[in-house]
Amino acid sequence: MLSAIFIITVMGLVMGAILGVAATYLAVEDNPLQAEIEGLLPGSQCGQCGYPGCSPAAAAIADGEASVTLCPPGGRALAEQLAEKLGVSVDLSDVVEQEPRVAFVHENLCVGCTKCFKRCPTDAILGGPKQIHAVFTDACTGCEKCYEVCPTECIEMRPIEATLQTWYWPEPARAA
Repeated sequence: MLSAIFIITVMGLVMGAILGVAATYLAVEDNPLQAEIEGLLPGSQCGQCGYPGCSPAAAAIADGEASVTLCPPGGRALAEQLAEKLGVSVDLSDVVEQEPRVAFVHENLCVGCTKCFKRCPTDAILGGPKQIHAVFTDACTGCEKCYEVCPTECIEMRPIEATLQTWYWPEPARAA
């Protein structure tokens, strides 16, 4: 009995050491540019850019497969930062600056079809089949995916109201 415990312990230690050495020599290094770009992106994982999250979008930008203007929540400021980081010129004429918005469900029109619930990438919508739905505004990224699929048009995209938690000091105008 003790010999079996000893043998299994030794085998575990040897295999663990082999895996540790293999992890060191066979490690795949990440692209440092991709990590820097991902740090600049908002991190909301909203999918408005066409990618399932900010990490794949950063990889596409780093590989040159996507434009630096692909992130709608980031707006012009992010596009300028990404262009500077990558050393490319960028045309900002097609970038639309939007104010942050969140979804709002009109309860008297909602039929509880759950189409919005299934499309929300951040699980900001609460509800179930044949029940009224509601939106957690803290979790809503304003991606409008729920707005697009609502068959009764009961979802409205509203600007975020200025409260003590959401208010920010406006950026001063740049001198000419």
